[in-house]
Amino acid sequence: MHGTWEAGPAARWEDAFLSGNGRHGALVHGDPHDERVIVTHHSLVRPVPAADTRPPRLAGRLADLQDRLLAGDTAAGDGFTDGRPLRWVGAFHPAFAVRVRRGGAPPGPGGVPGYRREVAFATGVVRASGGGRESRVFVSRADDVVVQYVTGGPAATGVRLDADLPGAPPGLAVRHGAVPLPGGAPLLTLRARHPEGGGGYTGVALVVADGGGVRLRGAVRGVLVLTRVHRHAGPPDVPAEVARLRALLEGAEGPAAVYARLLARHEEAHRAAYERVVLDLGGDPAERALPGSALLARRGGAALPERLFAAGRYHLLSASGMLPPRLVGLWTGDWDTAWAGAFTTDANLNLQTASAPAADLPEVVEAHAALVYGQLDDWRDNARAVFGARGVVAPAHTDGVSGHAYHFERAYPLHVWTAGADWLLLPLVEHAETTGETDPRLVAALAEVARFYEGFLTRTGPDGRVAVVPSYSPENRPADAGWVAVNATMDIAAARHALTAAAAHLPADAERLRALAARLPAYRVNGDGALAEWAWPGLTDTYDHRHLSHLYPVWPLGEVNPYDTPGLARAAHRALELRGAENDSAHGHLHQALIAARLRDAGRAAGSLRRVLEGGFFHASLMSSHYPGRRVYNADAAHTLPGLLIELLVQSAPDRLVLLPALPAGWARGALRGVRTRFGARVDLRWRDGSCTAVVRPSRTARIDLRTPAGGRPLELTAGEELVLTLGTG
Repeated sequence: MHGTWEAGPAARWEDAFLSGNGRHGALVHGDPHDERVIVTHHSLVRPVPAADTRPPRLAGRLADLQDRLLAGDTAAGDGFTDGRPLRWVGAFHPAFAVRVRRGGAPPGPGGVPGYRREVAFATGVVRASGGGRESRVFVSRADDVVVQYVTGGPAATGVRLDADLPGAPPGLAVRHGAVPLPGGAPLLTLRARHPEGGGGYTGVALVVADGGGVRLRGAVRGVLVLTRVHRHAGPPDVPAEVARLRALLEGAEGPAAVYARLLARHEEAHRAAYERVVLDLGGDPAERALPGSALLARRGGAALPERLFAAGRYHLLSASGMLPPRLVGLWTGDWDTAWAGAFTTDANLNLQTASAPAADLPEVVEAHAALVYGQLDDWRDNARAVFGARGVVAPAHTDGVSGHAYHFERAYPLHVWTAGADWLLLPLVEHAETTGETDPRLVAALAEVARFYEGFLTRTGPDGRVAVVPSYSPENRPADAGWVAVNATMDIAAARHALTAAAAHLPADAERLRALAARLPAYRVNGDGALAEWAWPGLTDTYDHRHLSHLYPVWPLGEVNPYDTPGLARAAHRALELRGAENDSAHGHLHQALIAARLRDAGRAAGSLRRVLEGGFFHASLMSSHYPGRRVYNADAAHTLPGLLIELLVQSAPDRLVLLPALPAGWARGALRGVRTRFGARVDLRWRDGSCTAVVRPSRTARIDLRTPAGGRPLELTAGEELVLTLGTG
């Protein structure tokens, strides 16, 4: 349950087992004759000329656009660009493969006797063994280095850094080097310069063996390779990298001792994070013992969601550090990565990190915060350039280098989307509620979002309420109008939440901010009885779409829910019923499931989950794909799934605990341990044969609303006093 395995090496990089520390990543093929470990790093993106990353300067044309849209010109936004063609952000790419070759003939058609390739989620170690050979790989969270240890015979005959990976651009300039160091540990270097200019990256690998040089000879019992890579705009600082690697050898004799010490330091940090939350669905022991590929081929059963929960948690933790997970997490074996392998912030990033506060992964929240706070200057530029306003506006697509809104076109006017800052700050707000500690940077950022809305929300509609104009609902359009519209439901919800959240932290401004929030338009229920995607008369919904932006008030905001707003919750549920799957993207299915769980529709949530579990969305590595049939390597499903499974079982708000809101029919027994709530308590949940026990351990005194399948009641919590609840499962 806390790992996966296969009976053969990975023939495709997509099936390679993964390790990472949030900075460096490793894709491990496990070939016993020619082991390949592809090394990645969050900073490796192809450079984009600074002149191409400027946000469009459109503020001088904004008033005219607003006048035309409010007057009913539904095509007015088609020309609201600066004429540039679509410009993709810098593409994420791999660095190189560390290859360790062994002597002897390659394995025959029957493969290596007793071969097994496995990854242990609690340690992050990928191990391949068979025929007396073994390799172990992990990426150290403590020392920020890729550690590769090869033992057994035949002896290793060579180690090299190989930049010849799929999709590598023809103009990539690569130089190799080998430097003998005192003590006999050779250093391999690989320097690459991007064909676009703007610097490149350097990899250094320190080879520690029982004997021999770069071309290893003799009775070598073990070879340890320590690898790092860094991106640089100017000359690489190789001496500093060498010093860092050599320092890891001090005080230990031989590769085995170095490996053991590095693993112990890494495991202490990694295991503690991974094991904070555990899900047990009572899976069949025989199914739990299956290889991942065999388990994926089966229909039904609890062992698969168990393993995918564990794998998703492991991969999410491993991808988060310097930055949060990209569309591909932290891993790719191909330079031609779909959608530039970047961060798409109008759905994907928040879906991937959805579990972090509840699943007790502050490492993921901190990585998310690093992206957000590191780009605020660029967000300020977006607000000024496009809207002529103070404050901040987040981009819908970023490579992690620039936060400017420069990825847009007429059919996807992402530059006019204003909900992004609230959407991206929300996980940080939820984390603050969970821990009871508010980062001063969060308060400052909320103030800037509110400042933007105060400068932007100056126009009114025929009802006298503030109009959000221009407005955009990612990545959809009305059936009878252009892409740029008025009063997208997501924009209204984001503005209301941002103003209210800022007011809670800014007493001096609270009255003014709440007054502006109160003037925002109400949500609209359309002729089909559904919560409309645009709260503006004359705009007709387009239902068959992968995004569910207009249900942002349901998930993640929780503003619309079955307890406080039952009428709007029914309208939201009707909107969910009418929503199609469009192109069958994994994020669309799981987004639907998350919303269904909030609306207590267990059947619909389970159906969406089943389509992902049974639709061929997962590779043997248990990393996922964007489309069915394992098409387009993408982390959305892998990283979102743990958040969904938690939402099916436990939900919380600052004043509410919901137990078993959407328990799937087939989950007759199970346990979820360690979940954190937004009112400052930890919850352990166990259910079996129609009954359920929840243990609530509050760190803060609170009065909350408890909701269960049997109904609701108030609950008094006292800090430090454990509370045991027994109830039926419905």
